[in-house]
Amino acid sequence: MEKWLMLAVSLTLVLDQVNCRRVTKAQILGFDWKNCGKPDAPAVLSALTLSPDPITIPGELTASASGATTVELATPLSVTLTMEKEVAGFWVKIPCVEEIGSCHYPDICDILSQLIPPGQDCPEPLHTYGLPCRCPFKAGSYSLPKSDFSLPDVDLPYWLTNGSYRVQGVLGSGGEELGCLKLALSLHST
Repeated sequence: MEKWLMLAVSLTLVLDQVNCRRVTKAQILGFDWKNCGKPDAPAVLSALTLSPDPITIPGELTASASGATTVELATPLSVTLTMEKEVAGFWVKIPCVEEIGSCHYPDICDILSQLIPPGQDCPEPLHTYGLPCRCPFKAGSYSLPKSDFSLPDVDLPYWLTNGSYRVQGVLGSGGEELGCLKLALSLHST
């Protein structure tokens, strides 16, 4: 019964998005990003590169990034994600299903502490470059030089595999927006 309910909700969301947000056919021709917060946002990204394009899962990913925050980023640190997938020329919002998709995470600090428990070294290459991997993130500038990452073979839901995506993430604390980032990318899973 739950599967039928989920299917009905998903179909309703898709039809609602198609009816309300009909757009011309759009394709992501390459990775792109931009800050979408206020000009004086405390947390901003100044550079981000990812390759290859499309990103292959499993596979190798090369990334570099730099950014800064003028305030300490500490618990509770919320993130609200909005994810859309290009389907037959339309951008369809991906609902939050089992904490994947367009979801609100009330405290990513808690999630980071579960993934990398306190006392455990940050994974490479963060450890090598002295970059933090859990809260608090002190005010200041951060930079990750061009680095290689191995993307594991993960069992992604079928609706989150091959395709072009737009993702917006809004970082907040205490009801205030600290930063906003928009990404456009393509995924290919084998």
